[in-house]
Amino acid sequence: MAPRPSPDSPPLIDLPPTDRIEKRARRRGAEFIAGVDEAGRGPLAGPVVVAAVLFAGRIPNGIDDSKKLTAAERERLHDLILDKANVSVVVASRARVDRMNILRASLWGMSRAVAGLACRPDYVLVDGNMLPPGLPCPGEAVVGGDALSVTIAAASIVAKVTRDRLMTEVGRAFPGYGFAEHKGYSTPGHFAALKTHGACIHHRRSFMPVRIALGLEPEQIDLFASGAVGDPAGREAPPPADDAVGALDQGP
Repeated sequence: MAPRPSPDSPPLIDLPPTDRIEKRARRRGAEFIAGVDEAGRGPLAGPVVVAAVLFAGRIPNGIDDSKKLTAAERERLHDLILDKANVSVVVASRARVDRMNILRASLWGMSRAVAGLACRPDYVLVDGNMLPPGLPCPGEAVVGGDALSVTIAAASIVAKVTRDRLMTEVGRAFPGYGFAEHKGYSTPGHFAALKTHGACIHHRRSFMPVRIALGLEPEQIDLFASGAVGDPAGREAPPPADDAVGALDQGP
């Protein structure tokens, strides 16, 4: 007999996320439950964006994992979520990603996003297999959470739309890289632009393809990422960009 899947495993058929995990937390005494997700862990350039979402009232219909939605659907739902929920967004800069590494920068952003909610949660659902340190309340990590929890899915939409908009702005400031199209992810066009133009200030110096484009030796990486030394290709090391933190408190 085949093993029965865990009730928290992603569904075998493509169903939208539900509030089943949230209901289980409420049975344990939680009233205000926040979902947390990030966008931008994998790209070669740009920040990692984390969103925390808390619905105090009715959850809108149509929310799904951001990866399953079209850009137009994400934009529509993003605005609806901001209207109906308490939302906190943290943008961890490229410089922070290079200083801390992408995992630690993501976890840092998650704890900051939860702390930034206007309505303090009783319980937090985090996409992934690790809870960030410093949460102000209990929580659980949910592997594949954006496909299971409607609250995490809402956070995935807010994080994705916020980051996509930021990378579109980066693309206007740095034409030739195609940031508006690939949003900093690894694509043939992005690799070709790196080869042609080299890395710009938004590229993550701690990611190997960017190191190669800069011609950095391994022992130089940490010094360059911190701004302690200049780029051996002649470009100046960029100053660390400030991290942007914003809370969007709309809805009930």
